[in-house]
Amino acid sequence: MDLRYYLYVSDSKVDMLLSQIDPSFDRKQTSEVAVDLKLVSARHGWERQSDRFRRLDRVVRHLEKRGRLTSVDEPGTFFRGQLAMRWGVLADGDDSSLVFFGGRTDRTVVALGGSRTHVLGASHATGDAPSLSRSMLPSMLGGLEAHPAIGALVNGNDLEQSGTPSTVCRAVSALQGPAQTVEFVAKKLLHEPNPDPDGGSMVLLGSPVYVALVD
Repeated sequence: MDLRYYLYVSDSKVDMLLSQIDPSFDRKQTSEVAVDLKLVSARHGWERQSDRFRRLDRVVRHLEKRGRLTSVDEPGTFFRGQLAMRWGVLADGDDSSLVFFGGRTDRTVVALGGSRTHVLGASHATGDAPSLSRSMLPSMLGGLEAHPAIGALVNGNDLEQSGTPSTVCRAVSALQGPAQTVEFVAKKLLHEPNPDPDGGSMVLLGSPVYVALVD
């Protein structure tokens, strides 16, 4: 099997989709009881991590077999891709709940956004966390516009460049640091024409099921 170095896995999306794909999946999992409590604790920690990736693999394979995974340039409900993207946590004061990935193809500005807690290795403390998950479109857009640098651009006087696609494009352009090649599967949230004709013809915003680093 291919080995993946995961950066982001949304357990909530995987659980939601898996419960519809195969409701009996959880009942198929087995567990063992050991006498040594330390061994039990270590084993259960490994099993939880291993089970996370088995569940994710089950969902991705189902989408593949059903032909539900489309490209970023012609996205359906779910899309996949491999792209050089910049990414990071977008902080607004004490709120650092939004993680955002951004990149481009020749035809499409591609952005992925979700909750920082789904980043592997991230802590669960997010300060004044929003009431809605950052994977939800209104909450994600609110997080983008709340970021000082992005908000200053979005809320400026350039009325011709206002609106959701412009917000996404400016958020992608505001990302700093080196680009990394990643692969991903995501749920489409928005696919609209790009108001900037020089930046690609379309803007695609999605909520990732997973993001993994590619060598």
